[in-house]
Parts: sequence; C-alpha cells; structure tokens
Amino acid sequence: MILAPSLLSSDFGRLAEELLALEQAGLEWVHWDVMDGHFVPNITFGPPVIKALRKRSRLFFDVHLMIAEPERYLEAFAEAGADLLVVHAEASSHLPRTLSEIRRLGMKRGVALNPATPLHALEYVLPELDLVLLMSVNPGFGGQKFMPLTYRKLADLRGLISRSDSQALVQVDGGVDPGNTAALVKAGADVLVSGSAFFNFPPYAERLGVFAKAAAGA
Repeated sequence: MILAPSLLSSDFGRLAEELLALEQAGLEWVHWDVMDGHFVPNITFGPPVIKALRKRSRLFFDVHLMIAEPERYLEAFAEAGADLLVVHAEASSHLPRTLSEIRRLGMKRGVALNPATPLHALEYVLPELDLVLLMSVNPGFGGQKFMPLTYRKLADLRGLISRSDSQALVQVDGGVDPGNTAALVKAGADVLVSGSAFFNFPPYAERLGVFAKAAAGA
C-alpha cells in the first residue's frame, strides 16, 4: 500500500515545511488536488505553486487535475514537475489524445472517475494507464464522508484490469482513514489518498505507521 497524503488538508502557509516533514516521516508520495472553481467549486493550487515546491522536495508528485479542459494545461504541469498527471474522464472530451500528450511530455498517466461515473468510461484506454483513481466522495472539498459504494466499484475495477491485461495501479481518494484502510486494500487498492485523517494527526511518522498497520491487517 502506498499512502499519498493530500496537501489539501495541510497548512498552506507552510507547504515547503510540510513536504520536508513528509519526507522525514518516510512518505514517498504526495497528492496535489488541483481545482479550478469550474469543474469543482473550490480553487487550490496551480503550476506556479507546484513548480516552486518541486525544487524543495524529492517526493513523487501525484497531481490530480480537477479542472475543466485539462488538455490545455498539460505542458504547464509537466514543466512544473508533476510525476503523475491524473485527469478526469468527465472533463476531457478527447481522453485518448490527452493521455497520449501526457506520455509525450514524460509524465505517468492516470484517469479519475467520480463516484457516479461508470467504469466503462475508461475501459478502452485502460491498457494505456499507469493509474486509475476512484473518487470515494464527490470532488471539490476535503473532509467528506467515504461512500461505501466504492468497495463494489473497486472490486469491479480489479476484474476489469485483470481482463484487460493492464498494469495500472488503483488509487482511492476521499474519506480514507485507518478505519477503512484494511477493507480498501483487501478490495484491491494500491494507493490511498488521505487528507484530514492524515494531516490532523501528527507526528506524521506515527500516523504513517497507523495506516501501515491497518493495511497489514487486510
């Protein structure tokens, strides 16, 4: 299990310090929730913030674009230093073209699905993906309650991946905490995104240990 803390729940006034603290605690990934106030109602980070902090961190930058027309901004996020770029199937009108461009720019490719979006939205691009992100809350705000329907969707996705011979990792984002970690890992999640359930419980090394212990019980 890979834990990717979501900076949406971090101290925005201390982002450089937060990234360093995550590294020192033994984390390897960090999740950037990029919101544009259009695809979702909130507004968060953009390429300039990510670029400035890329110089300060060795973490794997998992960049989740909750924005309309993501294809317009792929190059900017590549230049900012994203390692993985995840676009929403609901936001891209030409998903295969968008994924090809992400690959050309040298980033790993992911597709996110909102809770009500069926899996067939990504079925034909699945072999091209490095990661599939299942939203377990409606995107736009942190601190929401986990939707139990995610377990069934996760199991169905695992079956689809095995039938398509895909190597994609499966990520779950929204309401993830130590209480549901074991069930999510057992159902097939590889990467868990956690915001308030992680950042609200320092020290981070101890909190990582809590999640790791929960995952080991799957």
